[in-house]
Amino acid sequence: MILSRLIFNFNRTIVEFKFDFFLILSMDLSRITLNPDVCNGKPTIRNMRFTVTQLLELLASGMTQEEILSDYPFLEKEDIQTCLNYASQIANTKDIIPIAG
Repeated sequence: MILSRLIFNFNRTIVEFKFDFFLILSMDLSRITLNPDVCNGKPTIRNMRFTVTQLLELLASGMTQEEILSDYPFLEKEDIQTCLNYASQIANTKDIIPIAG
């Protein structure tokens, strides 16, 4: 198992997340794109100016998948499922280590 690292500025504390890189690679995340020219490199859906975070916030607010697909016709059901899979893997970190604060 190879642990990979992501480093975020979280609540004014820089935090390092370690996760199983191979587990994420085994998932189909082709709909999640990282492009420095789109949304400042944040994870987006199919290189559109619609971030994974935006979609997750809609779901967290209580919108159903059907409501989201109706309000955002450029999204597809597979986009929602892929974002949920991506978020579950990011949340399933092996270690969370504060490295500065």
